[in-house]
Parts: sequence; C-alpha cells; structure tokens
Amino acid sequence: MNGLVAKVAQITFRSRWLCCVLVLLLITTPGLIAGWDFDTINLRTQRLYGPATPATQRNINDWAGLIKNPPQGDIKDKLNRVNQFFNNRVRFRDDIVVWKQQDYWATPIELLRKGAGDCEDYALAKYFTLREMGVPASQLRITYVKALQLNQAHMVVAWYATPNAVPLILDNLKTAILPATQRNDLLPVYSFNGQGLWVPQAGKNKRVGDSKKLSRWQDLLTKMRAEGFVINE
Repeated sequence: MNGLVAKVAQITFRSRWLCCVLVLLLITTPGLIAGWDFDTINLRTQRLYGPATPATQRNINDWAGLIKNPPQGDIKDKLNRVNQFFNNRVRFRDDIVVWKQQDYWATPIELLRKGAGDCEDYALAKYFTLREMGVPASQLRITYVKALQLNQAHMVVAWYATPNAVPLILDNLKTAILPATQRNDLLPVYSFNGQGLWVPQAGKNKRVGDSKKLSRWQDLLTKMRAEGFVINE
C-alpha cells in the first residue's frame, strides 16, 4: 500500500513539474503563445464594416498567413517582408479621398479592406504586424518626419537594433529599407510607440512623455480591440 501511495505521489509531482515547464515555455518562447484569432477578427469586422470583397479578403488572409508563418531568417527578413507586403498591396491615397476626412488613422484591417491609405496607415500596419511577429516595442517606433522633397508631413517606421543605434527606416515612399543616415530627404519631428514619446535632440532621441497623451493613437488601439485584436500597447 505504501508503495502505491509513493508511486501516486511521484506521478503527481512529475505532472506538476511538467505543467510548470510548459507554462515557462509559453511565457518565454516566442511563437508558442496563441496570437491573433483571425476567425474572430473576420467575424467582428464583418459586423462592423459589412462583408469584405473576395479581393480584400484574400489580402487579409495573406496578411494572416504572413503573421502566422513569419520569415525564419534574421530580423531584417521580417522587416523586408512586412515592408514589401504593404507597399505592394496598398495604393497610396489621401485621407480626404479614402475617408472623406483630413486626417484619419485606419486600422490594418480597414487599410486592407479599402486597399488604399496614406502614410500613417502604412506605418501603423507595418508596426502592428512586426509587433505581432515578436519584434519588441523597444526596437520599433512610429516616426513623424517632414518629407523635404514633398514639403509635407510624413510617417514611417523606425527599427532600432539597440537603443542608441542608427535606425532602419520602413517607408512607402522608397521601397528600400535604409539607415536613417541615408534618408536625407526625411527630417525627424517626433516618434512614439506603446512605451513613450520621443523628440530628436542633439543628434539623439529624448523621451519626453507618454504616448497615452496621443488621442489618435489611443483611438486606434480602441478600434483595433473592438475588431478583435489583442493589443498589448
């Protein structure tokens, strides 16, 4: 009898140990935690916006496929694939044409449903796609710049290998991903992500506040959550 009790106790201990290991793996290993549920997202967005056309649904499905099966190379492979995906699938159009508003921040689903958007929409879609692929917020910033050749405000995504590194710029104006030092046509104004707000100062970036103060950013997060996205920003 004592032997049976000992075996049961041993099995119970092993089961608890295995559960602890599995939980630890889920917490620490990228890709093991369940990501966005596109079945739920499709249902919710159909209720919000109506049925998607076959062409736009294919784009959404391809986007989901890209997120679920990201490039297996280094981070630059992810940056290139995401940059190319949206630059190739989306036409540039001003907000006044697409949304009949002067300034509208579309969610990635809204962007793909319309198949058109402006620079903010490209940048936001690339940012959230890379975040869902496992790129940490500490390496990504949505950056407002002045496009000097166009003499107008513009938005890009900047990826930092380290906090003080020269970032790589993901842009819809130029398809090649280049270091910021090679983008003399862009003058940085400020940047932000879910962790804060930065402004350029003496050749570096200085954190000056919280992105929660950006009302359009907060409105965008609210819309995405209503669409079914789990957003940890």
